[in-house]
Amino acid sequence: MEPPNGAAALVVPVAMPSLTRDSFNAQSLGRGLNAHVKQARVLMVGAGGIGCELLKNLALTGFGEVHIVDLDTIDLSNLNRQFLFRHEHIKKSKALVAKEAAQRFNPHVKIIAHHANIKDAEFNIGWFSSFKLVFNALDNLEARRHVNKMCLAADVPLIESGTTGFNGQVQVIKKGVTACYDCSPKETPKSFPVCTIRSTPSQPIHCIVWGKSYLLNEIFGASEDESAFDHSADGENANEIEELKRESAALRKIRQSVGTPEFPRMLFGKVFDTDIVRLRSMEDMWKDRKPPEPLDYDALMQRAAAAMAAKDAVLRDAQKVWSLEENLVVFHDSLERLSKRVLGTKASENGSAEAAIITFDKDDEDTLDFVAASANIRSSLFGIDRKSKFDIKQMAGNIIPAIATTNAIVAGLCVLEAFKVLKGEYDQAKEVFLTPFAPARLLGADKSREPNPECPVCGVFQKRVCVDLSRATLNDLVEDFLKTELGYGDKEISVSNDVGILYDPDETDNLAKKLADLGIKSDSFLTIADEDDEEPFVNVQLAILEATEPLPDKPIKGTWEGPIAIPTKPKKTPEPEPETNGNGHANGKHPAVEAAADARATGTTKRPHPEDLTELSTSKKAKTAPPDDDVVILDDSAGGAIVIDD
Repeated sequence: MEPPNGAAALVVPVAMPSLTRDSFNAQSLGRGLNAHVKQARVLMVGAGGIGCELLKNLALTGFGEVHIVDLDTIDLSNLNRQFLFRHEHIKKSKALVAKEAAQRFNPHVKIIAHHANIKDAEFNIGWFSSFKLVFNALDNLEARRHVNKMCLAADVPLIESGTTGFNGQVQVIKKGVTACYDCSPKETPKSFPVCTIRSTPSQPIHCIVWGKSYLLNEIFGASEDESAFDHSADGENANEIEELKRESAALRKIRQSVGTPEFPRMLFGKVFDTDIVRLRSMEDMWKDRKPPEPLDYDALMQRAAAAMAAKDAVLRDAQKVWSLEENLVVFHDSLERLSKRVLGTKASENGSAEAAIITFDKDDEDTLDFVAASANIRSSLFGIDRKSKFDIKQMAGNIIPAIATTNAIVAGLCVLEAFKVLKGEYDQAKEVFLTPFAPARLLGADKSREPNPECPVCGVFQKRVCVDLSRATLNDLVEDFLKTELGYGDKEISVSNDVGILYDPDETDNLAKKLADLGIKSDSFLTIADEDDEEPFVNVQLAILEATEPLPDKPIKGTWEGPIAIPTKPKKTPEPEPETNGNGHANGKHPAVEAAADARATGTTKRPHPEDLTELSTSKKAKTAPPDDDVVILDDSAGGAIVIDD
């Protein structure tokens, strides 16, 4: 009806329906996927750089229940990229603080934090089995391998991720469907020949390792850090090795003088004078290189008077490359600080030597100053460039520049791949590589690799067995279970665990021992290898589950119903050799040249298949590939770090 002349029209406001967070998620994801997300119980291992971003994403996306496991505490150096943490959180548990901070993003998500080691017994196969999905946000090789193995044993999908600098990677791992973390071999962390570190250094890193893994440990630590040294050539340098052992013994005697007025002079004289004089006496060692120059403590102290007066300014300037005199000042001051710590700890712990042990920490100013000064003084003796304290911290702590944006992108990719896993679309899952300096595109996605039949972890036949550990012996396992139940019969087999071989035809001493006495417990893994030359079975991996009730018949029982058939190892067929044109490369071309030519012809970048790529971690620097080469070759080492060959 029209309003009367001159009357204003009556406008009735219509109330718009308010959209909840869940409504927005349902619109974005679709109702089906959103329902899967809300019901999902997931585990996130690691609450560091990627973990903070990933936990925020999981909360905002509305995952029903999220468990966090992290053993670490928050350091000052974490705050630039782990945005859930603040200065007041330093020294607190990462997992507990991350839970508290992330809960504010979505109070409806149930977040449970565990300040613990993921390798603890409480996190067993049954516990892993309770999750719909596991996310790895770790930075070390050992923990990644453990989670990979546990997820395979529990048959739970795993999303592996890592970053280093500007590079990142995300990988979906599903038992029997995609390649696992160990399908590609991993190199061991870098170690250095002991004689190079102790006798003939030629690079700053050699002197840094000497200060961190040798001198600090001999004076204030437990013992020499063997992981940093390569002893493979010890036999070739037997005389030198014996001399180095005597030098270490002499240092341990000097250690008894910690805190006395003569301690700095004794230590300096030993490592920077007496030991150097001995090295100079070995004339054959210096035929092709300049011998080191020993230093006199008293003479250098006189020259360092001005630097000593400006000690506070020297200690504050971590960016400056200190002079030899300034390094002596820092060496002397750090020795005084460390000695006070040792003596104070011994006094409070009733003289306990173990309690007084000091280990290197990149965020511990006392140990960092000692290592920096010691390394620089040693570099001066051997004519090696000195480094700033800032650079030495990077090198000694294996620090890779961590980019917050990279962590955020990788965390987002983890959630996108999780959507495919929740829908069961493993054929759509990708291995995604973040390579911002590639000429074509920021993100490169490749189809997930198939499992490697030769993989020692996922290329095995996996079964879970229930064991009465109070009475089961190794003989029960071998004779009654493996040979009868699993069908090995008269085959020659070996049984091993993480420690070594427990049984083989020539090692039968353990047969009468109980499995518990051999270190086998719940969630232990046993590997059975078929030694038969004719059609051998693939390796079998048994996950041990401790029986909660006494087993009525035999002390070992399989958790499956009916007979099983262990597959045999596939027979290897020799690969035909490619035709070459006299230069060792197929068709007369180097593979990299062919790949680059293909890329230029199609206008795209030729990416290596992910079989040639390996995951990333925060432990090794990425080097830039040559500008005229479109093919990037990655070398995995040091706990999963990426290295781009020069």
